[in-house]
Amino acid sequence: MKTELILMLLIGVGICTAQTKANSVTKGKMAQRSFVGDVPTTVADSVAETLKFAEANFLGVAEAMPEKKYDYVPTSGKFDDVRSFAEQVKHVACAQFAFFNEFEGKKPPDDCEKGGHDPAKTKAELIKYLKDSFDYSNRVLAMLTANNALDRVEGRYAGPNTKLGISVVAVWHITDHYGQLVEYLRLNGIVPPMTQKYGVKVR
Repeated sequence: MKTELILMLLIGVGICTAQTKANSVTKGKMAQRSFVGDVPTTVADSVAETLKFAEANFLGVAEAMPEKKYDYVPTSGKFDDVRSFAEQVKHVACAQFAFFNEFEGKKPPDDCEKGGHDPAKTKAELIKYLKDSFDYSNRVLAMLTANNALDRVEGRYAGPNTKLGISVVAVWHITDHYGQLVEYLRLNGIVPPMTQKYGVKVR
């Protein structure tokens, strides 16, 4: 009986300790994100939440398209000289590097209109290129503050602009191409992941 009681006490202490550690980690993460409740308290986090949402949606459509369809270009309708699915993905990845290169005062790629000079070609390579560009954009965006938000940004991709302005353009640009690739998916009989998630019904 004593052995069972001691064992129960030890388990109880272990659970309490684990819960305390979990709460500390959660509070730490919230502190790093600079949120009060559901509302961001920094300029960077105000943009970052929407940027991450746009990135996740775009990555979702990029992953949903089968590799054999990555060279797909719509033909039904007015689609003369449009990018293939792969070129769209590569263009967005290059543009993320370009926008945030300009944010940092660096020289951006010269050829993002067709995806830049990165050698990525296969679906796996393009997905990696895209993820790398999103990781980079989020690292740079974290440097946006109330003090530097209106600092001037130069460059041919949406410049001249401000650091805040170029960050907002980056969000818009992803959503613009997301909308285009949704059409590419649907023309191939694929419902976009975000639509599947929320179960939007066709009327």
